[in-house]
Amino acid sequence: MEAMKIIVTESIALEGIEHLKQKGYEVDVKFGISREDLLKIIQEYDALIVRSVTKVNEELLEKASALKVVGRAGNGVDNIDLKAATARGIIVVNTPESNIMAAAELAVADAYAIFRNLIQAVEAGRHGDFRRGKFIGNELDGKTAGIIGLGRIGSIVARKLMGSNMRVVAYDPYIGAEHFAQLGVTRCETLEELLRQADLITLHTPKTPETYGILGEKEIAMCKDGVRIVNAARGGLVNEKALYDGLVSGKVAAAALDVLDPEPNYNKKPEEQDYRNPLLELANCIITPHLGASTDEANYNVGTAVTQLVGEALEGHVVPAVNMPQVSGGNIEDIKPYLNLAEALGSIYFQTEKRPLKRVEVIYSGDLAKDDVSTGLYTLSVAKGLLGVIVPTRVNYVNAKNLLDSMGIGLVESKSTDLEKYTNLITVRFVSDEKTLSVSGTVFAKSELRIVEFYGYKLDFEPSENVLAIQNRDVPGIIGKIGTVLGDAGINIAAVQWSRKDKGDKAEAFVSIDQAAGEQTIRELLAIEGVQKVSNIRFFA
Repeated sequence: MEAMKIIVTESIALEGIEHLKQKGYEVDVKFGISREDLLKIIQEYDALIVRSVTKVNEELLEKASALKVVGRAGNGVDNIDLKAATARGIIVVNTPESNIMAAAELAVADAYAIFRNLIQAVEAGRHGDFRRGKFIGNELDGKTAGIIGLGRIGSIVARKLMGSNMRVVAYDPYIGAEHFAQLGVTRCETLEELLRQADLITLHTPKTPETYGILGEKEIAMCKDGVRIVNAARGGLVNEKALYDGLVSGKVAAAALDVLDPEPNYNKKPEEQDYRNPLLELANCIITPHLGASTDEANYNVGTAVTQLVGEALEGHVVPAVNMPQVSGGNIEDIKPYLNLAEALGSIYFQTEKRPLKRVEVIYSGDLAKDDVSTGLYTLSVAKGLLGVIVPTRVNYVNAKNLLDSMGIGLVESKSTDLEKYTNLITVRFVSDEKTLSVSGTVFAKSELRIVEFYGYKLDFEPSENVLAIQNRDVPGIIGKIGTVLGDAGINIAAVQWSRKDKGDKAEAFVSIDQAAGEQTIRELLAIEGVQKVSNIRFFA
């Protein structure tokens, strides 16, 4: 089998690249490749690894016919069109935890630099100007720091600034009061409340339609005279025209920007650079080339983390992707049994029925029905199992819902508190025009999968790779005849379970076998008097 190909367009740790090569992938390292050249060759690759510069947009994705995974070495994904990637079933992963310390430390370093005019003083010294009176600054001690966004990075910045004896206030409408209290940070109910009291404003939010331009002309006008602003998060959070005017007027004493809107090309040599930005002309604005994650430690962390995620995604493992729901209450290993169970339940219908579906209903009971348990990924796993049987193209957690929609099959999720026998239970109802069929399953001892109901028949059956579902009349001698047919075909029986609703009526058997039964064997089973239906079911194929 030909090795899958991965292209890396921006610098990451060589250890990460070596990891992929050792896994058997063909890796092309093309740091700084031009847009034009990338568009010419992207159709060759199964995965793409980027940082913040490469634009993974509709134009590129349209040409990336083989692309399965995009890996962002770093936190934000604003350079990736998630909607377009999701529509194509492309998994997008990032490494939000790998460079947070580097980003936080840069923001704090920027704060010190603009309070003490460090960059300006260094530059003057290089030109022989050592008149220190020109560079009198201010101390952070006793001042008020206003943090916009109190997530992972913002929280680290808060702790470090409090270590400098700053009073810290923050605005983040999505963070609960408990987190503020744990950090010892004063919560601002509105952005205006923060702006009017902060001596230092530092931004740590993602770039979204709501946060783009969150500091504009109106907001800067609300600030204290002589406020200092740091943006080491995302370009565009601060309106650069408004910031320029504030810096010129003195309303803003100084600013430090590690990100710009738009950003320059960070791979071009100075003589090749055609980037223009009036902020570069101001002595009280220091600008760095997006250094937030540029430490040896962060480079190693993001490089190794993103390559591991990309490799696992290409292998078909469940990974914490940006463009699919996350499951609360545990790590990937904890939830895998439930994902496998959900996929197994979903896969049953089209292996046993030929009727088109109108709707699939997924009902969670027991512990899975608790309010704090997110089950969206389990539901997608049901859809993945269902479609994997009939859709020839690849089906994954990213595109399963879109594929169902395109087929006119509804997907409904609900939770029920009604549960007597099992700690947790997943029930899937397949609704067609003619009838509704349901299957149910549970997980024992954290990892043991059981199918406990099949189309109205009660079972306690462990799904395996090859299973025969046999419907028959409840009459003597059937079991022996089925065993004889399978024995004559050289097929070993690993486990059997029969279930019936009423004595002498119909019965259903689940027969686990060591190899799939061929068409001839199926015909011989159907020829047994009393056997009404035989379905070959493959779980975990």
